[in-house]
Amino acid sequence: MKTVVSIPDDMFARAERLASRGRRSRSEVYAAALDEYLARHAQDEVTDAMNQVCGEVGGNDDAFLAAAGRRVLADTEW
Repeated sequence: MKTVVSIPDDMFARAERLASRGRRSRSEVYAAALDEYLARHAQDEVTDAMNQVCGEVGGNDDAFLAAAGRRVLADTEW
């Protein structure tokens, strides 16, 4: 798929240097960058899906589950 995007000149120059140093094409560099960006934002989709399921299932007032959930979240690197 071919597409046209506009980026600042300094970003273009940095990408050109990166492509040259890595002996990669400009397209490979941009595709890898976009793939990484999309992977980082896929978490948002997972969170949205989990929120939807929780909303459909309803709340749970179990104190044990709430405490366990807080511990897991506290130990999770975001």
